[in-house]
Amino acid sequence: MVEENLRIHTFTEIPSPEIFSSQIEPKNVPAVFKGCIKNWKAFSKWNPSDGGLIYLQERVGSVAVEAMLSRSAPVFYGDIRSHERVPLSFSTFIRYCLGLLKNRDGRRDDFLESQKHSLVVSDTEQTDLHFGEAPQQFYLAQVPILNFEKKDHMQLECLGEDIQTPVPLETKSLSSVNLWMNSMKARSSTHYDPHHNLLCIVSGCKEVTLWPPSATPYLYPLPLYGEASNHSSVTLEEPDLSLYPRATCLSDFSQKVVLHAGDALFIPEGWFHQVDSEVLTIAVNFWWRSMTISGMLEHMDAYYLRRILKRLTDKEMNKMLHFPSSSMDKTMTCTTSQPNNAYRDHVHQGISTNCGDRSSKDELKSKVMLQDLEPCASQSLSELISLVHNRLNPSKLTESTDNSSAGENDETNKRKEDSCSTSDDPVANLILTLHPLRIHSVFLAMANHFPRTLEALVLHALTPVGSEILTRKFEEMDQLISGDNQNQFYQIFYGVFDDQSAAMDVLLNGKELFARQAFENVLGQYLGNNPDGPKQQTK
Repeated sequence: MVEENLRIHTFTEIPSPEIFSSQIEPKNVPAVFKGCIKNWKAFSKWNPSDGGLIYLQERVGSVAVEAMLSRSAPVFYGDIRSHERVPLSFSTFIRYCLGLLKNRDGRRDDFLESQKHSLVVSDTEQTDLHFGEAPQQFYLAQVPILNFEKKDHMQLECLGEDIQTPVPLETKSLSSVNLWMNSMKARSSTHYDPHHNLLCIVSGCKEVTLWPPSATPYLYPLPLYGEASNHSSVTLEEPDLSLYPRATCLSDFSQKVVLHAGDALFIPEGWFHQVDSEVLTIAVNFWWRSMTISGMLEHMDAYYLRRILKRLTDKEMNKMLHFPSSSMDKTMTCTTSQPNNAYRDHVHQGISTNCGDRSSKDELKSKVMLQDLEPCASQSLSELISLVHNRLNPSKLTESTDNSSAGENDETNKRKEDSCSTSDDPVANLILTLHPLRIHSVFLAMANHFPRTLEALVLHALTPVGSEILTRKFEEMDQLISGDNQNQFYQIFYGVFDDQSAAMDVLLNGKELFARQAFENVLGQYLGNNPDGPKQQTK
């Protein structure tokens, strides 16, 4: 389900540059502006159904442009393995479009045969363009009208007189303005751009499907080191779910907009989009750098990278625990706002004050007798003890715990390494279901009456996901009880262990293993090193 703050809005009144820059652009959410460019000269002059192709041919002439020749038409993939750019005179392309327009209702095969002999190829064009086989594969994509960064790359500069900067962009420092023109139906592969984009439809119709940057894991981007790193690996019309299982969720994040002549679509940087164009559709797009990227200081790149990876890792940890993203709040998160080493501090409190106020500890213990436990808490205690006993060898409950963390056997180590999911971990699942205050009473009762079982639980039965859940529950509990009760709880809890540092190490090591798995997931899902997908595009 698309989040409300990511929904695309349609504006029937064209916003001023000030409103666009202050209220629309900063949200980084697409927006449709109806009738945005109807005042352009191009809007009336370029229409193929009203003599527009003849006008363009006379205006541009035989200027050489680069056309995309796709091996997978009507889909044009960003990977250069799937297409090539070939020199073609603009007038030759227009003559082909004129033929299509005249024969739109005729037999396509007859038309292709006629074009095989009638099209005149200029000296600047290659002789292997295969006009007779598949001329519909040609697509004028991103042909520069204006280029403010490379002024010598403006093949269609003469068309600049027919367009003007759309009102919302009048104060922007543009990077480039480009023509997009297809003769037959065409589809771009799913990709994102590193610039903000305003896509303006001069003639024809485009349907644009968009996904927010947060949907990146489901689109399987190609690796960052690749030539087409901003493209998705997934063929959306027929996704191979055996290779891309997360792609089943793509429809939950997608939004579609249909653009007609005169309309414009703001596509913010980072938004994945797939564009389907009808026959003889002409568009012009404007690219400009966003304030987000322009404001990033180069010497801060390493810091930005670490902060972003940390935030994505925290979100992935929540997802692995089946917590919603909104659970990154005061009671569930460890690292999103202020550093939180609460459980670590309590460990040290347990160690340093272990011989302190015994009467306070005894008083707290006396409040948690088995017969005084609520029925639900008593049942949870019984289930937890049973799970620990079932998981471990009986001998482990009575053997000395000296150097126990270092003496775990290879099988236990492998279990701890591999178990980062709650799906096959009944101990972690049980702890996850307990209310923080029930955790308080259950663990105090266990420390009082079943200390060796508590010791075995922490040192031998907790998997990485169990360590993460238990410490999160402790942090939730800390929000609900007083400081004195917190100190007393942790003194009793860690007082069970002969080596309290070993207990702390086990919890910390488990949490780090869990976080490492989440981090590796993030690298695969967001950077294109997909563990469950191919490393390179195979289209």
